[in-house]
Amino acid sequence: QVQLVESGGGLVQPGGSLRLSCAASGFPMDYSSIHWFRQAPGKEREAVSCISGGGAPTYYADSVKGRFSISRDNVKRMVYLQMNSLKPEDTAVYYCATDRAAACAVVPGPPQIYDFWGQGTQVTVSS
Repeated sequence: QVQLVESGGGLVQPGGSLRLSCAASGFPMDYSSIHWFRQAPGKEREAVSCISGGGAPTYYADSVKGRFSISRDNVKRMVYLQMNSLKPEDTAVYYCATDRAAACAVVPGPPQIYDFWGQGTQVTVSS
């Protein structure tokens, strides 16, 4: 069955970096876009980034452009989110998700349309 497992979260100081990983199984990796969402306490879940099945196009939320970078290794069935210059407002639980569409949309759909989610990994940015 479809499974997504996130890892790599933790506590980091402002300005620091983390790399999140999403291990995927149970669906054709090459033909499936993978999204990263995040949800902070008391806030709605929001789309952060997306990478298409073939690696392009990608999507970044305005709040993370220039700081976050998404990549994938379809052989290893992994998707990565490199997060640099982290800010306290990046604190959230980060999830990977897929609707198994091949390409990222110009504007990601609402969370409800994504069929499969990982369990999430906590990222805390604090001094």
